Amino acid sequence: MGKIIFEACVGSVNSAVIAGTAGADRIELCSALDIGGLTPSYGLIKVTIERLTIPVNVLIRPRSGDFIYSREEFAVMKRDILFCRDLNVNGIVVGILNADGTIDKERISDLIDLARPMSLTFHRAFDFTSDPFKALDTLIELEADRILTSGLQINAYSGIDMIKKLVDYAKERIIIIPGGGINENNVREIVAKTGVKEIHASAREKLQSKTNYKIPNITLAGSGDDDQFPIKILSAVRVRKIIAAMEK
Repeated sequence: MGKIIFEACVGSVNSAVIAGTAGADRIELCSALDIGGLTPSYGLIKVTIERLTIPVNVLIRPRSGDFIYSREEFAVMKRDILFCRDLNVNGIVVGILNADGTIDKERISDLIDLARPMSLTFHRAFDFTSDPFKALDTLIELEADRILTSGLQINAYSGIDMIKKLVDYAKERIIIIPGGGINENNVREIVAKTGVKEIHASAREKLQSKTNYKIPNITLAGSGDDDQFPIKILSAVRVRKIIAAMEK
């Protein structure tokens, strides 16, 4: 099957360090993974870069929700990209759409120009495009480096057929990296059936808080968890299992 690049999606510096020691080839650094990911803080980016030797890509997403941004939000994205460039971050991960589900070509072009020499991954906003093949053509024209996609389905396993079509259509002009629900049980089949050379997974587990004091019947707003302080972190065991499954 050959060497497959494993990109770990992480939401904390602790998860980033685990990814580095467990064998990940690259990380995507985010915050707020439970809502699809947001731009991490400057402090998180800087400390992570200092702690790791593997490449770090940083998500640039100023808020949750759709991928249509105001002038002010776009200004925030540009400022965050400049910060990443100044830190010599490996790459940025962005996505901007128009209201009709097409790629916002002008703004993505501006961000690519601003970001170089960093790489640019177009994130899973791609899965909400109205015509994925036209969107792929646009991103190739703009010289983006890769597209993160679940194959326009709820997860990458469900989107295997579309991911395969995208890989074939791309003809190595751009990297297609599947993400969304990839785990140690399905990664080998996804790689084998699609022919991808990179995969993206969060491989998380839940930890118990170390606090000895808890107030019953209270959780943080929006946590969606009965645990008062849910902590999700990358699992070294799961990362190693995913890598082992890909190498069989």
